[in-house]
Amino acid sequence: MKKSERMNQMLRFINQKQHFTLQDLMQEFQISKRTALRDIASLEEIGAPIYAEYGRYGGYRLLQQMQLPPISFNTSELHALYFAMQALRSFTNLPFQISFRSIHEKFLSALSENQRQDIEQIQHRVSFRHTEQIRDSEHLEFLLMAAVQNIVIQITYQYIRSSSSNPDTSSNPDKTKPSIRTIQPIALYAMKGYWYCQAYDLDKQAYRVFRCDRITSSEATDIEPIPHINELNLQDAHSLWKPSENAIPFKCLINEAGVELFLQEQFPSMRIINESGTDTEQTGYAYLVGSYEFHELEFIIRYLANFGKSIKIMEPDTLKESLRQHYVDLLDHV
Repeated sequence: MKKSERMNQMLRFINQKQHFTLQDLMQEFQISKRTALRDIASLEEIGAPIYAEYGRYGGYRLLQQMQLPPISFNTSELHALYFAMQALRSFTNLPFQISFRSIHEKFLSALSENQRQDIEQIQHRVSFRHTEQIRDSEHLEFLLMAAVQNIVIQITYQYIRSSSSNPDTSSNPDKTKPSIRTIQPIALYAMKGYWYCQAYDLDKQAYRVFRCDRITSSEATDIEPIPHINELNLQDAHSLWKPSENAIPFKCLINEAGVELFLQEQFPSMRIINESGTDTEQTGYAYLVGSYEFHELEFIIRYLANFGKSIKIMEPDTLKESLRQHYVDLLDHV
């Protein structure tokens, strides 16, 4: 990092912290003690109101907050921002209803001529291929802000009815049934063309994941939120998930190709283990184990069918027979 760029970032860092130490600067900017001392001297030369505090809890402090210069980006950062914007193009719905086109135009207009030419070269050299958003999700902003502000909400959710004759019930409105749920949203994520909301279902007293396009209405409630739920983030929210007493366990032999498919799309109700029964990411054969609820049979069958020859169902026998019947039904449509 160039010194001028480091000075700019250091100004923002100390302006936010107010009180800081040499160790803070060394750790944040990966510099030596000597460089940190020189940087502090340079900041003082350009007028930063820094004074030293001595003693056991000494360090440095700002006398007052500074007026910071406008944020500037180097070439690599501009390219990274452009790549990030391209990832948004496949979503027709985003929290806060972000307009990609307007952001894209403002971004390009703020660039220098040389930077715009660089971006144009990138457009001709890099192809961004995404899974297009399949269905609109009208309540993303409300769900996100409920998670951020720790608000319990009530939603109307369209559950898919089980149908052995037509597994693709999501395309048929007559195959859905609305349900009123009281939930505490935790986080949102997008996967394979759909938005999902991780939440705690206060009615079921269990962790649930709701597909956002199936939420047809949402409103805030006066119900007191559960304190520890708000402390969870996107990564550890899965720890809330627990199978019901009636959940059906399953076990499949899975090869290396199957493990890769699993890592692309997985759910908290399943995991990969090795022969000793411990979690693993090793290559070769392992086991895909988990459980499913009775009403999730069609879902688990379609999910396992995506693995093709890379898995073999070991148990239960009913799951084997259901997968065989799934393939027979497919043959009837060939």
